Amino acid sequence: MTDPITDMLNRIRNAQAVDHSTVEVPFSKFKYELAKVLEKNGFITKVDKKSKRSKDMMEIILKYKDKIGAISGMRKVSKPGQRIYSDHLKLKRVKSGYGVSVISTSKGLMTDREAKRTKTGGEVIFEIW
Repeated sequence: MTDPITDMLNRIRNAQAVDHSTVEVPFSKFKYELAKVLEKNGFITKVDKKSKRSKDMMEIILKYKDKIGAISGMRKVSKPGQRIYSDHLKLKRVKSGYGVSVISTSKGLMTDREAKRTKTGGEVIFEIW
């Protein structure tokens, strides 16, 4: 697998498309922190670390309201072949402020709003709305 973050986002997108309540993703610290940012911003209900035999997995509980998923779309910005970095002054709003960008900064993972507030730039991982 060349891009585990894209794999995680695709698993979430596919599970929500068929109305699954949970999705399992292979565990890594970075993906766990990404899921925590999504949980903090209300896109997923909860994320837990599970251990299955010799593999560590993450269980992500998806969020629905009236049988409609909380995530209506997402787009990977920074890809393995082309990393996209942005200064805090050049961060753009996602879907007119309805969505968020997840940024990897020197102070950890945060949303575009937090990055603007703390005046830190970094690698734009993905956008979600």
